[in-house]
Amino acid sequence: MDKQAQWSPWRIKLQTFVEAASVQRFIISLILINAAILGLQTDAGIMADWGGLLRGLDAIILAVFVVEITLRLAVHRLAFFRDPWSVFDFIVVAIALVPATGPFEVLRALRVLRVLRLLTMVPSMRRVVAGMLKAIPGLGSVGAIMCIIFYVAAVMATNLFGERFPEWFGSLGASAYTLFQIMTLESWSMGIVRPVMEVYPHAWLFFLPFILIATFTMLNLLMAVIVNAVQDVQHAELEQTQHTITAKVDAETETLQKEFSALRDEIREIKGLLQQRSTPGD
Repeated sequence: MDKQAQWSPWRIKLQTFVEAASVQRFIISLILINAAILGLQTDAGIMADWGGLLRGLDAIILAVFVVEITLRLAVHRLAFFRDPWSVFDFIVVAIALVPATGPFEVLRALRVLRVLRLLTMVPSMRRVVAGMLKAIPGLGSVGAIMCIIFYVAAVMATNLFGERFPEWFGSLGASAYTLFQIMTLESWSMGIVRPVMEVYPHAWLFFLPFILIATFTMLNLLMAVIVNAVQDVQHAELEQTQHTITAKVDAETETLQKEFSALRDEIREIKGLLQQRSTPGD
């Protein structure tokens, strides 16, 4: 708030314009339209009939994005690059400006990254992404536990079933991949477990606990870590909002107090003048 108070009037007006709800909705609409255009451009038949129009609309929308980023740079200046979301917007738009020819041909496919700007424009999406990023340390710990579980289960499965089912459990890598398929519940019963149980009737004693631990327990734990991180982000945003409101109220209260004090001094001066004028008449 203190830094913004030192801004020139045109920067404040420009910030109000750029951050206006109507402008934000307009940019979101352009992102959705651009996403549809990029999808249509993958169809050869549509491009043969409407290619010129689609490329023209894509160029116009890109120009609007460039203007928007430029205005935000003019408002925030170097502070623009201290905001990760702003940096992401800048990179996504900058990639689209690089000529997709020669060694940069691969950048043509990266134009679709402009659709990801929705993650930075929609607060609810931004909150979820921030929560997922904050959950990375916790997810790393859960992932390490899952790796240990997979390694132990893969060694056991290789020793138990590798001789009769070498295509599924013939090596440590094959067993790990098969167990990963079982964890995703993709054809795990009829495709893998039941054929194994025809040879090893008690194989369910191995597979069912593995599914319960790897699929239900660990995946639910992953979701719990992400949800907890999202809640932390929401709580932090709420505290930041409350702090901003409190600081604004305090600043306005201080201003009102100063104005009231100045007004009280003026009233005293007026009373003094009136008393001086009334004294000679007495």
